Amino acid sequence: MQRTLFLLVFIIFSLTLLVEQEVLANDDAHTAAQANNPLANMTAFNIQDYYIGELTESDDSANQFWLRYAKPFSVYDTNWLMRASLPVNSYPSQSDGDTETGFGDFNVFAAYLIDTGNPAISFGIGPQLTVPTASNSALGSEKWSAGFANVLFNASSTRFQYGYLLTWQASFAGDADAADVNVAALQPFAFYQLGGGTYLRAAPIWLYDIEDDDYSVPLGVGIGQIFKKGKTVYNAFIEPQFSVASEGPGWPEWQIYVGLNMQFLD
Repeated sequence: MQRTLFLLVFIIFSLTLLVEQEVLANDDAHTAAQANNPLANMTAFNIQDYYIGELTESDDSANQFWLRYAKPFSVYDTNWLMRASLPVNSYPSQSDGDTETGFGDFNVFAAYLIDTGNPAISFGIGPQLTVPTASNSALGSEKWSAGFANVLFNASSTRFQYGYLLTWQASFAGDADAADVNVAALQPFAFYQLGGGTYLRAAPIWLYDIEDDDYSVPLGVGIGQIFKKGKTVYNAFIEPQFSVASEGPGWPEWQIYVGLNMQFLD
């Protein structure tokens, strides 16, 4: 009940911002096309939430509230983008079934931005690290993990943008009694601009647990609105997602993905 209330408040807050601000002009197509670019050359801060209505092999619900910060930087003559993410998780405890709420594991990756020869196409690859910062064993892996992240974003068209985020990580240290981590994730994404900053979207995350041979494949379609105030681009969205294939416990049967992303223009 509390998670449902939080979700409704979050949606209302986002819609209030939409009402108070002016939407993008129809000719501001470049801003709309870049608003969902995870490799955009600008500082960004994202507030995102997954309300998970039902977990596989269980009637329990859960919630993941994400804080994400992205910052471009340079090393000598190379360009990079750093993205740091910290979740606040609410998950049922495996020991007694009660819901545990607290911080999850902190994740950061640095993507080296490769010059594709086309400024509308962004491509980055680099290392990632997950730190066991969870406040409870039910909310994190209790393992240090490392791997890589690879991102592509194609905004050659001002009407339709697409790309993916591919990550892999495996544990190398941490609690010896905790299960090892070996997980790959693919997030394909597509955005279709309707005009005036309104767009349709799909950005599910497909997960494969290599360690246990478990997986989760959700699909969904949502809607978003992009608008500007001063030098900040706001991007509010909602995207229901439903599982089309899964194996193993603890994956979402269905979830609602909402977010408010902010890009800070120079």
